[in-house]
Amino acid sequence: MGRFWTLLTHVHSLAGPVVMLIYPLYASVRAIESTSRNDDEQWLAYWILYSFLTLAEMVFQTILAWMPIWYDMKLLLVLWLVLPQFRGATFIYERFVREQLSKYTGNKTHSHKKGQHEAY
Repeated sequence: MGRFWTLLTHVHSLAGPVVMLIYPLYASVRAIESTSRNDDEQWLAYWILYSFLTLAEMVFQTILAWMPIWYDMKLLLVLWLVLPQFRGATFIYERFVREQLSKYTGNKTHSHKKGQHEAY
């Protein structure tokens, strides 16, 4: 039973980097290299939200250290943001980030509606 818990601990510690960095990096490269622009918004939104989450963690590090389940909660949140079945990053960006940006920039519309990306 001790070996099982050791294995589980190693898998748990590898899950974070794989879910939060390795898979999103891979998917972002695939999105850039594809001719379709449908997945670009998902991955740009993910990196914006992941950066914000990392900055928030840095600011609130002393408080989060007292929450033993923080890492597990973060892992579940990032799984929801990353998994293509949920498209959580796009959902959060469209629902909250875009709304806040429009308040500060005065821009009520967004030029990159789904499927209508500008050519670069």
